Amino acid sequence: MTDNMAQMPTAVVLLSGGLDSYTAAAMARRDGFVLSALSFRYGQRHRMEIDAARRVARALGVERHLVLDLDLAAMGGSSLTSPDIAVPRDRPADEPGIPSTYVPARNTIFLAVALGWAEVLGAHDLVIGVNALDYSGYPDCRPAFIRAFEALARVATRAGVEGQPIRVHAPLIEMSKADIIRRGTTLGLEYGLTLSCYDPSAGGVPCGHCDSCRLRAAGFAAAGVPDPAQQAHPR
Repeated sequence: MTDNMAQMPTAVVLLSGGLDSYTAAAMARRDGFVLSALSFRYGQRHRMEIDAARRVARALGVERHLVLDLDLAAMGGSSLTSPDIAVPRDRPADEPGIPSTYVPARNTIFLAVALGWAEVLGAHDLVIGVNALDYSGYPDCRPAFIRAFEALARVATRAGVEGQPIRVHAPLIEMSKADIIRRGTTLGLEYGLTLSCYDPSAGGVPCGHCDSCRLRAAGFAAAGVPDPAQQAHPR
């Protein structure tokens, strides 16, 4: 680490390999943070997103990248972790209710682990790429959740009770998918490194029909920017 980096604050970033977490991490880097990235193999059917997370971590020049095994598939309850539940395809955007791709308490669990690592590193900042506008109805992507977790961190950690609260940064929380893509484009991000699909083929080709693929496609179209994933895998 250079002397300049040693003087910069560290942020623990949840890095999935998708375009949202990539953009949120890049925004934190732009804001002067040294990045420590955290990714999870949690039994997700789209486990190749870990390869994308590694590509993104290298592109961002993170100081360290920790990939942990956390078998949420053992509990089931989500089409992302259970082979017996199909990933919804071509679901109407206005369909009410929380879709089966919601993984119970996933962001709470991931942030809790990130919180513990932040304490070990002496970091006081967590970064997560959740978004409350163009999302799939998940309860743990809302501003209320972020505020509640910050309140938890204040009372659940040594740093918090000693007067150095840990902050949770969700820079994309009120941005549309198109705005996120525009921001990443201005930051020079290589979105071809990312994977958004919930149910890609064994070769990594996005399905084009799951909620995540459709939100991504709509975002790139609205931003007026070609999606490098679509160029790599034309339909």
